[in-house]
Amino acid sequence: MEQPSHDAIVIISTSEIDSNLYYATRFAAPDPFIFVQAGAEKIVVMSDLELDRARSQAKVDTVLSYSAYERTAKQKGVDAPSLPDILDLVLCERGARTLLVPGNFGIEYADGLRAKGYTVACKLAPFFEARLVKSEEEIEAIAATQRATEQAMGAAISAIGAAKIEDDGLLYLDGEQLTAEALRKIIHMTLMEQECVAQRTIVAPGLQGVDPHHHGRGPIRANESIVIDVFPKSERTRYFADMSRTVVKGKASSKLRAMYRAVLNAQERGIALIRDGADGKVIHAAVNGVLERDGFTTGMVGGRMQGFFHGTGHGVGLDIHEPPRINKTSTMLRTGHVVTVEPGLYYLDAGAIRVEDLVVVTAAGCRNLTNFPKEISEFEID
Repeated sequence: MEQPSHDAIVIISTSEIDSNLYYATRFAAPDPFIFVQAGAEKIVVMSDLELDRARSQAKVDTVLSYSAYERTAKQKGVDAPSLPDILDLVLCERGARTLLVPGNFGIEYADGLRAKGYTVACKLAPFFEARLVKSEEEIEAIAATQRATEQAMGAAISAIGAAKIEDDGLLYLDGEQLTAEALRKIIHMTLMEQECVAQRTIVAPGLQGVDPHHHGRGPIRANESIVIDVFPKSERTRYFADMSRTVVKGKASSKLRAMYRAVLNAQERGIALIRDGADGKVIHAAVNGVLERDGFTTGMVGGRMQGFFHGTGHGVGLDIHEPPRINKTSTMLRTGHVVTVEPGLYYLDAGAIRVEDLVVVTAAGCRNLTNFPKEISEFEID
């Protein structure tokens, strides 16, 4: 899609939660602030609270004082200057009249600017195309977060391995019933020790895992699959990582074992096809083809989707889900893209299997950023 012509890029948001604003400024702040890029100049307009910190930390050319522009606006006759009034002064100084904003730009700001005669055009994701192709520094940051993820996954699987199966068929660790919540706490505590934070971590036992985004709750039973999906963010670099493994404590059913082998085969096929110029749609079709070849079909059964009914992968960076996608939509992969490869199978008569690695696309293939084992010995813990 052709980018609309513009004099300036404008973002008004909170950089602690808005990855585009953080990418543009490399400055994390808990309150909204103004970012303008006019030509080559990057500008932020900061409150007195953040002014000095922005001057020392923000990766921009110019840091302006919001309160100074507020005083100027009042001198010009504006009794209670609004944020668009302040932004208007900054833009007028740079002769900018046509603005490009991201899709989440506040409508109150857009309306205020249009009322002042500005042309405001929206660009949908990816707003900064350069975000998709990771630098070596960014790849190292993602890999470091993945190392922390692996430690957390290892801690959870070790807890499952140390647990005892009691007569009620449930798992107990140190005399206490082992639950999804307890495993999630182990994961989160391990991540905190590595300066990483995680939300919505998935520990989904048994049939809960058949819903791929079920967070999981309650006791862990023997002989059932446990899908563990961990996707934390580094507090230091703000880059995410992502990994899934599926384990069983006890004895897996023959169907669950066959599902596991099929998912590994499909993932290996997907990883083998990833390279610069590869089409995500083709990769996804090939992954699905392996699962079907191994006897696992997808469709609606009893009002529930079963089989493989999500995408093969997605981009990872400052957001946990970002372009490119490896799914039914055609998308060209490029060197420097960091993507997951996470086929899964979900059946109400067996349980769920998902195995997920994180790879970086290269000219000749891809480099796996995940070192955690996924052999069958990791799947069934005696």
